[in-house]
Amino acid sequence: MPMQGGALSPEEELRAAVLQLRETVVQQKETLGAQREAIRELTGKLARCEGLAGGKARGTVATGKDTMGDLPRDPGHVVEQLSRSLQTLKDRLESLEHQLRANVSNAGLPGDFREVLQQRLGELERQLLRKVAELEDEKSLLHNETSAHRQKTESTLNALLQRVTELERGNSAFKSPDAFKVSLPFRTNYLYGKIKKTLPELYAFTICLWLRSSASPGIGTPFSYAVPGQANEIVLIEWGNNPIELLINDKVAQLPLFVSDGKWHHICVTWTTRDGMWEAFQDGEKLGTGENLAPWHPIKPGGVLILGQEQDTVGGRFDATQAFVGELSQFNIWDRVLRAQEIVSIANCSTNMPGNIIPWVDNNVDVFGGASKWPVETCQDHLLDL
Repeated sequence: MPMQGGALSPEEELRAAVLQLRETVVQQKETLGAQREAIRELTGKLARCEGLAGGKARGTVATGKDTMGDLPRDPGHVVEQLSRSLQTLKDRLESLEHQLRANVSNAGLPGDFREVLQQRLGELERQLLRKVAELEDEKSLLHNETSAHRQKTESTLNALLQRVTELERGNSAFKSPDAFKVSLPFRTNYLYGKIKKTLPELYAFTICLWLRSSASPGIGTPFSYAVPGQANEIVLIEWGNNPIELLINDKVAQLPLFVSDGKWHHICVTWTTRDGMWEAFQDGEKLGTGENLAPWHPIKPGGVLILGQEQDTVGGRFDATQAFVGELSQFNIWDRVLRAQEIVSIANCSTNMPGNIIPWVDNNVDVFGGASKWPVETCQDHLLDL
């Protein structure tokens, strides 16, 4: 492509120089051919002149005109004239020979110049290859940057899409951070919620939650807490036709609770390591108590707290037959045994007391596998449902 300003590129300059040299060589060859022809003609004439001069010197008289033109008839003049012509022809012959040698010498220049041209073309080729390599590197870098930008854009769009979906569902329209519920509509091994925070070492606890389920047989597992080495560190489960059970360190206590009527119910369980004492409350009323449930066993810290599934390993290996089906809300954990009056106040909506270990807040609960978070009815609406 022509460069800016009308200037030729180095490659075009080289091409023009090669064409000019080729024309020069052709012209020199034509000149050499013409000069050789002139030399042959002059050599023939010189031979004939020398023969003619010899004949005159021996007294031979030429008659008529020869190819050299009319010559004087005086032998002395003829010899002198022929000698001058001979000398002139020799000088011209020597001049032509010098020119021929010079032309032959000059004819070698294009070969030398071709070497220079080859060197320059090689250098130009290397420069072009380097430029191509640089362009390939820039292309690769641009491709990587484009891919990274595309991935970042897709990630941003996915986040925006998720946010729009949440807005459409009203997920962000919670009146307060705790005014939501987790919906687990199907009995599968992949719908569940996960509490982001974990538990510290506990020597006593109270766990309270609102739940609604009409699943049969058994509501499944509202929550489970697993630690390395013990998948059943804390579990609340109703499996098949068995009663609701509270498991501590894989030890079992059966609770006299009945909640599978499709209505909202407030459930609380308390436990202390001292003598393994436990209590069970439904809708603010104590329905059961016992002891010797994993006595003197401290609850291990650093485990995984799952809503809606029973864990066979830490954070996984869910069994669909043990999955909770229904809705959960206001899941709170305290590191002490709440007094009965405190539990009544929570259940009848006269007080709002978040758990000091695990509070029920939107940003502490993730949902997976199709589980969802929705705005929840007010506590007073729950009471009307009883």
